Amino acid sequence: MGIVGVCCRPLKIIDTPGGPVLHMLRPDSPLRPYAGTADGQLHLGEVYFSEVLPGAVKAWKRHSRQTQYYAVPRGLLKLVLYDARPHSPTRSVLLELLLGRPDHYGLLRIPTGVWYGFTAATDEPALICNCADLPHDPQEGEHLPADTDQIPYHWK
Repeated sequence: MGIVGVCCRPLKIIDTPGGPVLHMLRPDSPLRPYAGTADGQLHLGEVYFSEVLPGAVKAWKRHSRQTQYYAVPRGLLKLVLYDARPHSPTRSVLLELLLGRPDHYGLLRIPTGVWYGFTAATDEPALICNCADLPHDPQEGEHLPADTDQIPYHWK
């Protein structure tokens, strides 16, 4: 079972002699930020990269206004999402997935209110590209420790 609002779409990798070209977002992408706005244009708050070292766990976080759009161009990431939204039809659903290369390159949308955390899935670092729909606001996000009892997941 999935989580309402979470979507993952495969992304195109184009092999070229000097190295691959990795797609992430286009104005015509069905997952683009603000896809339902009146102007229909691609609206971005910020784009940043985050490296996840092997053995490190970055968890838990959720946003009240910001939607995350993740792609992992290098390495493999294990992501865990948990729906604690009070009125969601998928409340209490836990979702574990892999994102990255070579076999799981895609764009993941994490909607507001969904808890998420991640770790490198192999002995190599993973590099996340986050294309958020709003600029970073430290007051907007909420954090829990990785070993919280509020989320039914134990990082291995």
